Amino acid sequence: MPATFSASPVAKAKAQDLTCDLDLSREGMLELLDLTHKVKISPARYAQALSGRYLSLLFEKPSLRTRLTFELAIKQLGGDSVCSIGPIGDREPLKDIARNLDRWTNGIVARTFSQKTVDDLAHWSKVPVINALTDLYHPCQALADVFTMEEKFGSLKGKKLAFIGDGNNVAHSLMLCASRLGMDFSLAHPNGYPANPKIIQQAEIFAADNHSSVLITGDPAEAVAGAHGVYTDVWASMGQESEAGQRRLDFQPYQVNEALMAKALPDAVFLHCLPAKRGEETTDAVMESPQSVVFDQAENRLHVQKALLLMLLS
Repeated sequence: MPATFSASPVAKAKAQDLTCDLDLSREGMLELLDLTHKVKISPARYAQALSGRYLSLLFEKPSLRTRLTFELAIKQLGGDSVCSIGPIGDREPLKDIARNLDRWTNGIVARTFSQKTVDDLAHWSKVPVINALTDLYHPCQALADVFTMEEKFGSLKGKKLAFIGDGNNVAHSLMLCASRLGMDFSLAHPNGYPANPKIIQQAEIFAADNHSSVLITGDPAEAVAGAHGVYTDVWASMGQESEAGQRRLDFQPYQVNEALMAKALPDAVFLHCLPAKRGEETTDAVMESPQSVVFDQAENRLHVQKALLLMLLS
């Protein structure tokens, strides 16, 4: 079942939080993308920009890209980080954890099962809280993805991004980012695996304001027609292992393979947030093709998050 939409956390998030995509305005996204280009081109210029600043990393879920890129980001900006792995709020109340961490460090990065956990951390913390993945959103991933497309195509206005698979947290964040940047967005998913309807409704409002479109369909071919980017994700995420067998059956027609990529634009790129299960949601041939930018995306997590830390912790 899709998570409950949370546009208004326990208390309104502080201006410097990134609990969800909408904490960053459209103008803020454009500023962040511009800063990311500068950070990527001239990393030495920012090597001591956050000297003496420290991050708390809280991870309820295993992580490769998210944890390591945040650790590297703060270190490459002159700061450092500490990390805690395991459930948040089991040994002591979450509100006590938040008020310990904001005495010791300058920001909290949290990768959690529930969006409410991140919202509650932001409510109780006096320092910025960054959503590093929840059941509802994955804003840092989506920001790196649109930055990757901007690198490949220049202006994002009028470009089309197609997401094939589960209407999950990645789809939600991409939908909200794309629609605010004037990109067309399409989602093709099997019956029973929809995106959150309130997030779709919000994205449609953004799209109307920016003269773009949001398409929700059950037909992968319809979704990728005219697409500049074709995106997919694993069929069963962490916490959904018991559903893996049924999901494999339901999602098989939604595999992003060479035949489906051929229905997109000739210069379309293939995107995946990783880790990928080759032979399931996509094929090895697509992952290793010249169209694949999955490792550009992974690299760009570092650069986008450096820009984000500069904006939130400076």
